Amino acid sequence: MARIQREGGPAPVADDSPPVKDGSSTDRSRPAATTERGMRLEIQGVRGLALVLVLLCHADVPFAVGGFVGLDVFFVLSGFLITGLIVSELDRTGSLSFARFYGRRAKRLLPLAAFVLAVVVAGSLAIFPPVRSEEAASDVIASALYFVNWHFIGESVDYFAFEGASISPVQHYWSLSVEEQFYLVWPPLLVLSGLWARKRGRDPRPAMALVVGALMVALIVYGIKLTGENTRVAYLSTLARGWELALGGVLALVLPPVLRLPRWLSTLLAGGGLALLLAATLSYDGDTTPYPGWRALVPTLATAAIIVAGSAARMAPPVRLLATAPLQYLGKISYAWYLWHWPVLVFAAALAGPLTTAQKLALTAAAAVPTILTHYAIEEPFRRSKSLLRPARRALALGTACTATTVALGVGLAAAQPDVEVASTEMALGADTQTTELQTEATALRPPPKKASKDRGRAWEDGCLADGDATRSGRCTYGHRSSRTTVVLFGDSHAIQYAPTMIALARQHRWRLVILARAACVISDVNYQPTCDKWRDNALARIAREKPKLVVTTTATIHKRFRVKVGDDRLSRTASQPRLEAGYARMLRRLRGTGAEVVAIRDQTRSPFPPADCVADNLKRLERCAFKFRRPPALDFIARGARRVKGVELVDPKPVLCPDRRCPSVIGNVIVYRDTYHLSATFAKTLAPWLYEQLPSVT
Repeated sequence: MARIQREGGPAPVADDSPPVKDGSSTDRSRPAATTERGMRLEIQGVRGLALVLVLLCHADVPFAVGGFVGLDVFFVLSGFLITGLIVSELDRTGSLSFARFYGRRAKRLLPLAAFVLAVVVAGSLAIFPPVRSEEAASDVIASALYFVNWHFIGESVDYFAFEGASISPVQHYWSLSVEEQFYLVWPPLLVLSGLWARKRGRDPRPAMALVVGALMVALIVYGIKLTGENTRVAYLSTLARGWELALGGVLALVLPPVLRLPRWLSTLLAGGGLALLLAATLSYDGDTTPYPGWRALVPTLATAAIIVAGSAARMAPPVRLLATAPLQYLGKISYAWYLWHWPVLVFAAALAGPLTTAQKLALTAAAAVPTILTHYAIEEPFRRSKSLLRPARRALALGTACTATTVALGVGLAAAQPDVEVASTEMALGADTQTTELQTEATALRPPPKKASKDRGRAWEDGCLADGDATRSGRCTYGHRSSRTTVVLFGDSHAIQYAPTMIALARQHRWRLVILARAACVISDVNYQPTCDKWRDNALARIAREKPKLVVTTTATIHKRFRVKVGDDRLSRTASQPRLEAGYARMLRRLRGTGAEVVAIRDQTRSPFPPADCVADNLKRLERCAFKFRRPPALDFIARGARRVKGVELVDPKPVLCPDRRCPSVIGNVIVYRDTYHLSATFAKTLAPWLYEQLPSVT
């Protein structure tokens, strides 16, 4: 096994040793790509490359939308390095000092991570409105305690919603949480499996490799299954990601100190690995590629191939490329840059509004300034400090202090935010209000601004919005299940936002309501994405079997992601429009073919700001939170498609949501929108009387 002398986090740092300058090794006991101080040059280089991929992805560079695979690279590298450290200590001493192990990680990772979190708290207090500041506070606390990935899962965060108005400035800390949770169980697992083997007089490495390999396979199977059920959860889940770190661990256990590979084979492995990483970056897309699942095998196995190639006695040309000074330096500062770039982008967007790709690239580059400053002022001094490990409790005390401080700052940020009284059911009239005048102030609201983002309704909470690789919806039946009058609500997240409305009507009028909805799925009959297209066909087939009296359908229309695929090419959103219109009309004809009455609800306008944030800031000046109605006619394929199909009723919520072309954020003491593009469940429920008047009579 290769000697590994440095550990790291999502983007760990290695030694500053000079790179090997030729393809030979003067010390035949180590690979050619390893320096005298034990630094693996190919690891440092591919770490730098992975950083570039992640930064380009987060800057929304079109050709690098799959750059999120850089995080998979980090996981494999970390598993390889950390396992190597553990096993090396077990080989030398026959035991492992858990205090020293966790002390090393504490002094290596926590000071800089805590400092960035402190800056995020200050930035949130200065820049964010109260609701968003409170959300940031809970995110900071979860990040400091290293369970933020599960916190985001609970909040139904979509990692790929880079343009979200309420995107967290610490969303990128999820990967650190995955690693630290993994390393809570990894060292004890290795030690116990090694002790078990020694007690039976066996070599501990094969036993450890067997245990690690079995765990890896189990986690791969689980990750593939979970990705098929819920991509958003799988992406952030420690259990769905742990196998990537375990893969690195297997490599550390089975690779010999030096591989006597032919140069052509080393070149093939390293070159092929780099090619696969670039191919995944170019072809994967967070909007249309269910991830991680089996697709994560591409970047992880590519990383494994590069590690194997770097273990060779002779340095292959692709490894030499990774050993170049620029990639080595990027690898060195990758942890700091990874921590800094995301808050810079989020705070800039909060101040200036949506950013162009050019602006994101410029800001990402500007993040190099705090990166370099804090790398040398904070990260390196603490990492290199030997006194903090003599004894190890000093490093552990440092880590505890960092965590306690950031938690306290998060609690303080939350405490600094004003609170809003919850309106009673009698006060919360919503669309039932008898006045059309703009509400200018409120003393109580429902939902309160801080809870608006979670006001999604029962159907959402019941899992009726299919996701991931799901190609079929669950039962999701509401109202009177024995009724002979079946009504179907069909569409995407903009359909399920009307679930509270339809459930209220189903209960009142004794309907059997079936909800069929899938996240980010174009319901037009077009070639969009295989999983989505299959779900749509299955949903339409189920509707035919249900024999409904009425189908109510709607979908988002202005998403940039709705780009139709023609052959091997994906059209632009503008070029996709005629096909979306024709496809929507084809879908409506299929619905009409079931004999059902069909109602298409036009999409609502999008708020230019987070409504709940504005409301919390302007309780006595709510008119400031009204915005102009903007629904680009050129993108409204619902209306254009519906007009092509005889017998389809077209319903427009604009008169209720935006009277006089102004869209209030509060109507009848109810917050209208839970985010910039979805209605709150509370308000949607108050739409029941209005919507019933628009629907054809069904019995």
